[in-house]
Amino acid sequence: MPTLTFDVPFVLGMMRLHETPQMHQPDHLADWIEARIEQGLHWFDHADIYGNGDGETLFGQALRARPALAKRLNVVTKASIANDNPAPGSGKVKHYNASPDYLGRAIDDALSRLSVERIDHFLIHRPDLLMDAEATGRALDDAIAAGKIGAAGVSNHLPSQWRRLQSAMHQPLRANQIELSIAHSTPLFDGSFDDLCLDNHAPMAWSPLAGGRLLQGEVNNVLKRLANEHASTPGAVALAWLRSLPHRPVPVVGSVKPERIADMLDGPDTLPREAWYELLEATRGHCVA
Repeated sequence: MPTLTFDVPFVLGMMRLHETPQMHQPDHLADWIEARIEQGLHWFDHADIYGNGDGETLFGQALRARPALAKRLNVVTKASIANDNPAPGSGKVKHYNASPDYLGRAIDDALSRLSVERIDHFLIHRPDLLMDAEATGRALDDAIAAGKIGAAGVSNHLPSQWRRLQSAMHQPLRANQIELSIAHSTPLFDGSFDDLCLDNHAPMAWSPLAGGRLLQGEVNNVLKRLANEHASTPGAVALAWLRSLPHRPVPVVGSVKPERIADMLDGPDTLPREAWYELLEATRGHCVA
């Protein structure tokens, strides 16, 4: 089966949507969504823990205010992190839950909050060490058959973990979200990125700018020089570094600022091989062996 690819320069991550007061106005958010679609950015990444559901709720309110937008965009959402950051003394314990009942409720709740007919990609956010792969696999197959999700995938899983789940499913796992950037290149060296590609997962890279760490030190100097050479910006060059990899990982960009998004669009699609390795060397502090 050919690898699924995302036909966008990057996916828009909605993890901070609920933190932006003006985005709480449905018409304003609908305008923002429409503007991003007009820029060619039609994939939006959510999770049930972003604002404890508020991110999905706000997004859904905007789509209800402007229903035609729902047909023009695609959504990813994730679930399995339960009791995220519980308050001290609450008696609650943060844990992971990939049971059929939990994921089934999460899918139904996300559909309702997002106000969409189908979730294009539904990902298990973190690996549940107590997962019954057969039961969870059947639940994901059933959700696909019911038209609730277009495809299932994983996030932050080891190859052995996603393969155990895949062995219990009829439908293929299609998307895989991992932490990957110039500053966090471990998956390229420990074999997990190769395994992801081998299993035909569409790779998504979260924290593609490493929380701002790329914009300091020697790697920032190289990014600035390459940005000048390409009439671009350092952030856009860092995203091109990711897209240069096999299977073209799609970065998940967390900013909702239009000017920041425009800056990251203003860059090369990929990088020449030597420039790619120069950035890797700058962040690792040594050349490849």
